[in-house]
Amino acid sequence: MTDLSGKRALITGGLGTIGSAFAAAFADAGAQVTVLDRPEWAPPERYGWLGVDLNDLAAAQAQVAAAGSFDILINNAALIVNKPFEEFGLQEYEEQVRVNSSAAFALTRACAPGMKAKGWGRVINLTSLTLNGQWDGYVPYVASKGAMLGLTKGLARELGPFGITVNAIAPGAVVSAAEKRVFADRLEDYNQFVLKAQSIKSRILPEDVAHLAVFLASQEARMISGQNIGIDGGW
Repeated sequence: MTDLSGKRALITGGLGTIGSAFAAAFADAGAQVTVLDRPEWAPPERYGWLGVDLNDLAAAQAQVAAAGSFDILINNAALIVNKPFEEFGLQEYEEQVRVNSSAAFALTRACAPGMKAKGWGRVINLTSLTLNGQWDGYVPYVASKGAMLGLTKGLARELGPFGITVNAIAPGAVVSAAEKRVFADRLEDYNQFVLKAQSIKSRILPEDVAHLAVFLASQEARMISGQNIGIDGGW
C-alpha cells in the first residue's frame, strides 16, 4: 500500500463526490489532508479546511500560500452545466474557465515554492473524457478542461527539474451527485448510454479515480509526468 506519511495534501472541490473520495484515499495512505471548497459550506470534521471562493483567484492564491507548504495539490474543483452553447452567457463561460482551470494555475503558483524548496511535489489536475469531442452541451466545461490539459503539459516541463511531477487524470462517467443533478430527468437512460459506450460494463466509482491519484502521488510514479491518464472504463 502506498505510504504518504509526512506528506501534506490539498484537495480542491474536496466536499464533492469525487473530492471526498480523494480526501479519504489520501488520508488512508497517511497524508495530512486539507480540503478546499466554497466558504459557505460546512467544513469536514476529519480533515483540515480552507473555505475559499475560487472566483477570486488572487484571494484564493493568497489564502493557500498563507496555509503553509503542501506536498500534493489535487486540482479537482469544477463547475459543470449541460445546455446548448447558445444558452450560455459570457459570464457563465468565464466562470467555468476560471474555476475549472485558471484556479489550478493560481493554486499551483501558491504551492510551487514550498515544493521546490523540498525538491519534491505532486500536482494532479482533473481533465475529462469530454475532451474526446463526443459530448453535446458542455462547451464551457470542455474548453476549461482543454485549458487544464495545456496547463498540465506546460507545468510538467517547468517544474520537473525541481522533483515535481504534474499529471492529469481524465475520468469518464463517474457515479456522482453532479451526474444525478445534470441528468435528473433521464438518469436511467444516461446510465444505459454509459454502459453501452464502455468496454467494461460496470460504472466507474469515485474511489476508482482516487486510487489512481494516490498512485500518481507515490514514489513509484516518480518518472510519470506531463501525462493525461484516462480512467473511463474503456470508452
